[in-house]
Amino acid sequence: MDLKALKEEVYEANLALVRLGLVLLTWGNASGIDRERGLVVIKPSGVDYDVMTPEDMVVVNLDSGEVVEGGLRPSTDTPTHLELYRNFRNIGGAVHTHSTYAVAWAQAQRDIPIIGTTSADYFYKPVPCCRQLTSDEIFTDYEHAVGEVIVETFRERNLDPNSTPAALARNHGPFCWGKSPMDAAHIAAVLEESAKLVFLTESLNSQLPMDQNLIEKHYQRKHGANAYYGQK
Repeated sequence: MDLKALKEEVYEANLALVRLGLVLLTWGNASGIDRERGLVVIKPSGVDYDVMTPEDMVVVNLDSGEVVEGGLRPSTDTPTHLELYRNFRNIGGAVHTHSTYAVAWAQAQRDIPIIGTTSADYFYKPVPCCRQLTSDEIFTDYEHAVGEVIVETFRERNLDPNSTPAALARNHGPFCWGKSPMDAAHIAAVLEESAKLVFLTESLNSQLPMDQNLIEKHYQRKHGANAYYGQK
């Protein structure tokens, strides 16, 4: 994929966040990566979605974080996206939103558990809520630290970012990723619906753990070696 096509794809993924009801005002961003050239394309900071164009997307160097193309400043969350790309080598797109229910779980400082097949179709393990950042992390290099703590959480909990493609930055909000920018936006929508469903379910009955066999079945039929969901 050439850079122009990647800019278009990242632009469309950002618009999808609005269309899916995951973004209010400018509270969100989507990015994509060209791994061959080590370049990341991301939404510009604070630009309204109604006036944004594909040409406004900003290109940054994966290793240095320096802007290599674009006249606007990249999203303030760019260092977080870069840290995810550097460590989760199979992902092709990343998304950050402040969607209502996912943020509520992040503010409650709780993992989002898997208690239904809606979640199990996409998340093999509970979506983790990361630890609190230290004062030094907050005031020294905040956005980079957010990414580092997400990576740390997956390493310490032995989670696979390919099968659990999301995390909650504590008291902040969700970061999601996927094979492409649009796939990451799709995951963000599923995460928000899952967060809402678990919230509603717990209000009715907080003692409903899901059968692990059912989780296994639903995840594997969609993502396993012998998956049979959808069309070939």
